[in-house]
Amino acid sequence: MIRTDALDQLPVRTAVPALERALEERGAAVLCAPPGTGKTTLVPLVLAGLTGGGPLRRVLVAEPRRIAARAAARRMAWLLGEGPGGRVGFTVRGERVVGPDTVVEVVTTGVLLQRLQRDQEQAGVDVVIIDECHERHLDADTAAAFLLDVRETIRPELRLVAASATTDAEGWARLLGDAPVVEAQGVSHPVEVVWAPPAGPVRPPHGMRVDPALLTHVAAVVRRALAERDGDVLCFLPGVGEIGRVAGQLAGVDAEVLQVHGRAPAGVQDAVLAGSSKGRRVVLATSVAESSLTVPGVRVVVDSGLAREPRTDHARGLSALTTVRASRAAGRQRAGRAGREAPGAVYRCWDEAEDGRLAAFPSPEIKVADLAAFALQAACWGDPGATGLALLDAPPAGAMAAAREVLEAVGAVDAAGHATRRGARMSRLGLHPRLARALLDGAEEVGGRRAAEVVALLSEEPPREYGDDLAHALRTARRGGDGYAARWRQEVRRLSRFPGSSADTASSDAGTASASAVDTASSDAGTASTSAVDTASSDAGTAHGPDDAAVGLVAALAFPERVARARGEGAFLMASGTGAELGSGSRLRSAPWLAVAVADRPAHAASARVRLAAVVDEGTARLAAGHLLFSGEEVRWADGDVVARSVERLGAVELSARALREPAPDLVRGALLEGLRREGTGLLRWTRDGEQLRLRLAFLHRVLGEPWPDVSDGALLARAEEWLDPELSRSRRRSDLGRIDAAQAVRRLLPWTTGDAAQLDELAPERIEVPSGSRVRLEYGGEQPVLAVKLQELFGLRETPRVAGVPVLVHLLSPAGRPAAVTADLASFWRDGYRDVRAELRGRYPKHPWPEDPATVEATRFTSARLRRDRGGSSR
Repeated sequence: MIRTDALDQLPVRTAVPALERALEERGAAVLCAPPGTGKTTLVPLVLAGLTGGGPLRRVLVAEPRRIAARAAARRMAWLLGEGPGGRVGFTVRGERVVGPDTVVEVVTTGVLLQRLQRDQEQAGVDVVIIDECHERHLDADTAAAFLLDVRETIRPELRLVAASATTDAEGWARLLGDAPVVEAQGVSHPVEVVWAPPAGPVRPPHGMRVDPALLTHVAAVVRRALAERDGDVLCFLPGVGEIGRVAGQLAGVDAEVLQVHGRAPAGVQDAVLAGSSKGRRVVLATSVAESSLTVPGVRVVVDSGLAREPRTDHARGLSALTTVRASRAAGRQRAGRAGREAPGAVYRCWDEAEDGRLAAFPSPEIKVADLAAFALQAACWGDPGATGLALLDAPPAGAMAAAREVLEAVGAVDAAGHATRRGARMSRLGLHPRLARALLDGAEEVGGRRAAEVVALLSEEPPREYGDDLAHALRTARRGGDGYAARWRQEVRRLSRFPGSSADTASSDAGTASASAVDTASSDAGTASTSAVDTASSDAGTAHGPDDAAVGLVAALAFPERVARARGEGAFLMASGTGAELGSGSRLRSAPWLAVAVADRPAHAASARVRLAAVVDEGTARLAAGHLLFSGEEVRWADGDVVARSVERLGAVELSARALREPAPDLVRGALLEGLRREGTGLLRWTRDGEQLRLRLAFLHRVLGEPWPDVSDGALLARAEEWLDPELSRSRRRSDLGRIDAAQAVRRLLPWTTGDAAQLDELAPERIEVPSGSRVRLEYGGEQPVLAVKLQELFGLRETPRVAGVPVLVHLLSPAGRPAAVTADLASFWRDGYRDVRAELRGRYPKHPWPEDPATVEATRFTSARLRRDRGGSSR
């Protein structure tokens, strides 16, 4: 029986008529409804015609998380008075609960992408709802883009709803063709904000690391909230590890402590969502409880202020989740959970002054995540560059280029970026392309079952207590009875179906399988007993040697650029060129080679920190990273000179090397040019005249432009062939460069063909003759040429000399050659400045002439006495 009373209490019901009108008139709409209003549960039922008396339609609801998909389906089925698998069902990776009467199906966005890739038309589906679109998960953005493409090209009648828990919906409305925005008002009670920062210093988070002092403080705040407030407490923490540590510190509290996250068993999730009549509860949750789930009974929220987001270091080939400060939008969502049913309070574990400095919204995944899986999806869709997809944010060019490199390396795309048959098969595995490659190629080397076991370990990082040795973690998972081991076994069963007995057969089977089989990798596998897997695992584990080798190979196939050779106790160099270090207690420290599966780079550290790796040998490294293998002559500029060797190299890891006696001349020439680029043209022999020539040419280029050449380092190196040959081609080492006369070489760049070169000395002379008859050198280093000359030598000169139309900057010197004055306007100096200089210097240099009107007397290099003698001699 339909629970009408529960349906009538959902606040979103008032917005349903407007939503139906928008879909009828425009075919698309954005629904904004706060968490707890029923947008995820009531709206699909109404649009499907299961309540409200409308026509029967098939509705697909896409959720970003498996836990949310299961919870939504169960809740809708409960509202209809039935269980999942009837008129409401769900499909997530590894689990499918639907029946012949299913009208509303809740799927993860990943499952929706798989279905769209297999069948773009999605015949039979009338409405698709993208739920929690405000979270900006990459799969949700991609699925929306594909659906918009389908609607525009082959299914104009397909109705689309973007459902958001926030009112920031303008972008989605534009994306859906200026679709109407329908808002539902939630029943929100006031929430008191309590600022509860730690009393002592706390280290900021980095990578997956969270300061234990902060977790201790969060646990203390939870205890404080239990003492000060009534009702259940919902505490937000960034990840499963932090939840476990805080749970440990809450032992003995007078409340039931529950843990909610994407990996939590279904029974625990059901218990949390069902509420409790026995007593108070403390629910420790990840961000999944921000908007995807409504936890009943909560009156208090304790917010650690942390979240996890994907980050990728493309330069080092490292990608992982990292701990970040939660955005202000996330903080509002979390606080709102305390006011769903009654007035509540939120305890924020940071200072009020910090709040304004937090990011306004979380980063869209497309901006920060590894895009290899997205790029493969786009390639399989037929748009390798994703340039034709309707996306709120375009993928960063650098991240797409890095993704394309990965996909080419694993054979998923061809040189033009189009998906290969192998790439299409990879896209159906529900794995990152790296792991898909490891599963497919690893199955051929070590068998499908064992490859699946290792890939399942890599697809969800094992708990820290499993250690950093991947082979040891595999054995621990096989015999483990914890939640991780149970999830691992389920994933092994799913993955074991794909490789099959041959690549071609498996590919064909996967390509023609039904939606249900591919979505779940077979419901049979999902419901079968674990005996087959456990038996196979037990058999595989009887000899640790083969196990270790298989684990290492599969890990190396997944991350070939992370195969690493030892370069010291606990220190390694990965093929990518990044250093890597093991923890002090690691059993892997003496290994000659590693395949690094998980690593991060601590702040300000030069090397990555290895969190999970497997021992390999050089042969395995060569096999897995064959595309990185280089063998041949290597001539480069290193340590200040040309180094010529015959080398074999695996990426940045040098396998062997010997000196080359007669390297190829073109390689030597390239190395010398690289040296010039790194260290500059100062490697050449520049005499004073040569340096002055370069400065003169730079002056003319700046003032007159063409045809006078640009002689900056960059410009000279760009035209090296025009002025450094033949000397450069004859050079073999650094010392040879030092013998090249740079001035003679640079003269080759002068505009000889136009005849302008003959004007060099006229337009930018080396020296200029002054009234005393002296020829004084000009200095061309600044904006204006500088003429440094003794003041008496310019007597009688009324106007400032000019060079190429530019007045020189005159540095007037005393008779002893010391600076006396600087002017670019001699006439003004004689009129206004000379008097002060004369008064200061005539007493210091009485033997030299200091006329009152210097513009009317004869210039001289001599003293007054010498002038009198010269005049007397000339009169005789």
